[in-house]
Formats: sequence, structure tokens, C-alpha cells
Amino acid sequence: MNKSDQMSFFGFEPGGVDKPKKPGRPRLAQAPSRPRAVVPTGPVADAPALLDLPPADAPTVAGHDTPALSPASVQGVQAALQAPTQALSVMSDHEAMAQALAQHPDFRVLRRLVPCADYGGLHGQATQRVIVLDTETTGLDSKGEKIIELAMLSVLMDVATGLPVGPVTVYESFEDPGKPIPPAIQDITGIDDTMVKGWRIDDAAVGAMVEQADLIVAHNAGFDRPFVEARFPVFARKAWACSFLGIDWKKEGSGSAKLEFLAAERGWFYDAHRAQVDCHALLQVLASPLGDGLTGLSRLLAGAGQTRYKLRATGAPFEAKDKLKARGYRWDGEGRVWWCSVGSDALLDAECDWLRDEVYGRRSARVMLEALDSLVQFSSRPGLQTERPL
Repeated sequence: MNKSDQMSFFGFEPGGVDKPKKPGRPRLAQAPSRPRAVVPTGPVADAPALLDLPPADAPTVAGHDTPALSPASVQGVQAALQAPTQALSVMSDHEAMAQALAQHPDFRVLRRLVPCADYGGLHGQATQRVIVLDTETTGLDSKGEKIIELAMLSVLMDVATGLPVGPVTVYESFEDPGKPIPPAIQDITGIDDTMVKGWRIDDAAVGAMVEQADLIVAHNAGFDRPFVEARFPVFARKAWACSFLGIDWKKEGSGSAKLEFLAAERGWFYDAHRAQVDCHALLQVLASPLGDGLTGLSRLLAGAGQTRYKLRATGAPFEAKDKLKARGYRWDGEGRVWWCSVGSDALLDAECDWLRDEVYGRRSARVMLEALDSLVQFSSRPGLQTERPL
């Protein structure tokens, strides 16, 4: 079926809809907290009659002081008055098209994610305060690189339903890293040196916001936590959860754990790699129900009370490397050991049984364990280390 036939199939005349342009990455001319002028666009701003006003000495209508409008001005004003109705009509046409496509089995419709400022439904129920956090940085190593943008959304979560409730408090700021932002980072984030020059994140505002939180959530907490802890010690005193590792997205039926992919599966698209919009996307993804009916927020809050373990398969025979790699173990080149992370005591017991049977061949062996509770996990600080015989 060609494009013309497809449009007719859904009840639209061919050629009546302009092909949408691919949106580019937004580049802010200044920091988010600075006010920006709003310039009208669209049919109203484009109407020439709004600028085609008669001069002060123009002839007047008999018996009145009002200058006579030129025919072009009259037509322009009429067009401007009709523009809002025309704009609504275009929006209505696009929505009708989207609904028609969504009902067809061969199409899926993505809508631009709209940030929510207030989730409502706050009626004195038991709640926990959650902060959803994201950073943009000059690089990957928290020991040598710097934060250039920090965004946080603070919201209450209804413990019974796992849904966000009430207003969302937003903090976002650039920070001057004191060195040039690498071109590769500028390409990814759209943040350049001029945007961060002279800016510094407000330590007091961040501290006050974090102190009220029961849980900090990031989609790659192992990346974000070391950066913010190095800059703001208050984060080290809070429980953390990782929405990337803390939820088995593959088991939930998702093809990827990347945030953009998770949002697209739920029908949204957004301009990624800017801290605040990434936070809004993550919050809305985590407010959606999982396979068991619980929200991602509920799952993470429950998991925050569990201890994770970093298990090092010390002395594993070389010939077992393919089995370890296939099971998800990673190679620590510095420590020269295969290791994995497990999220509960039950999973730890099962993993030790697998190592004994499949790797060590029931020979006597000892593995190294590092216990990581929510106050330590995903940070650069070590947990409690012990040995466990198999």
C-alpha cells in the first residue's frame, strides 16, 4: 500500500498533511534558571497585518479619529483572528491521525513526553519522599571529571500504590567545571562552555532538598552516585537505588534497559541527554505498572532494604572463563578475578551453589563477598568484606 493509499485508508486526503520535520537537539542559550524571552511563533506571529499598521498621518474614517486600515491590514487582522481556530483544527487533525494509526495493528504511535508538575491525589496517606536524579559530566571517571549539570525531582510516593502524589519540586543548575567541555560531551548533551561559564550549583539548596529524601534513584546509580558524593557529602548519608540494575527489565519483557527504550515502549519520546528531561522520563517510567502490577518505584523502595553482594570467584580455573562470562560475570583486570553482583541472600545462595557445581567441580574453594547495603551500594566506598567457603 503506497503513502496515498495509506492516508485514504485512515480517512485523510493525500497531500493534506505536511511531513513532520525531525527535531534537532535543543541548545539553551543560557542556564535553565535564567528567564528567557518568549517569542510568538506560528500563524499569529506570521500574520503580516499585525505589522502593517497605518502611519499616524493616515486618512481617517469620516466622523472618527481612528485611521482607516488598508485592505491588506484588514485581511491580515482577519487572518490573525482566525489563526487560533486554524491551529486548533490542525492539532485536532493530527490527534485524529494519531488515534487512527494507534488502532491499526501495523503502527505504534509515540507522543512527546510531557513533564508533570503535580501528580495530585495527596490525601494524608503514608508516603516516602523519593528524589530522581541525573547528572551530565565532562567524562566518565568521577575522580578526574566534573559535573556540568545536575537535575533533581523530589516527589512523594504513596506507599500503598507506589504512585507519585502531590507536587514535584524541581532543582536544576549548570556548573562551571573549570576546564573546557570535551567536544564529544558537547555533541551528546548540547552543553557548551558558554552555557556553564560562571555558574555553580547551590550547595545549600541541594543539601536542603536531599536531607528530606528517603531514597535517591538514578538510572545508572553506579555512575551518578560517585560524582555527586564527591561534590556533595550529604548524598553519602542517603539510601540509593538503581533503576537500571534494580529492576530485571528483560524479565519484564523489555528489549533493553536503556531509558529511551523504556519510555518508547510506554508510548513516549523525548530529547534525551539533558538532565531534567531525563529525570521526568525516568519518573514517569517508574510510575508505570510492571508485570506484577507494582510500579517501578515500589520495586525499588522494597529493594532498598535488601543487601546486595559483590561476589568474587577467587581462584576460578581458567577453563571456566566461558561459563562465567556467559552467566554475566565481569573480569576485574586489576584484581585478576571474575565477579558478579547479586541482589539478595537467596540469590547469593543460588549463585554459590552454581559456582560449586559448574566452576569449581565440587572442589574445596572459598569466594570473596562484599556486602553492600543501600547506604554504600553504587558508591566508590567499599562494603563489608568476608570470605565464604563453598
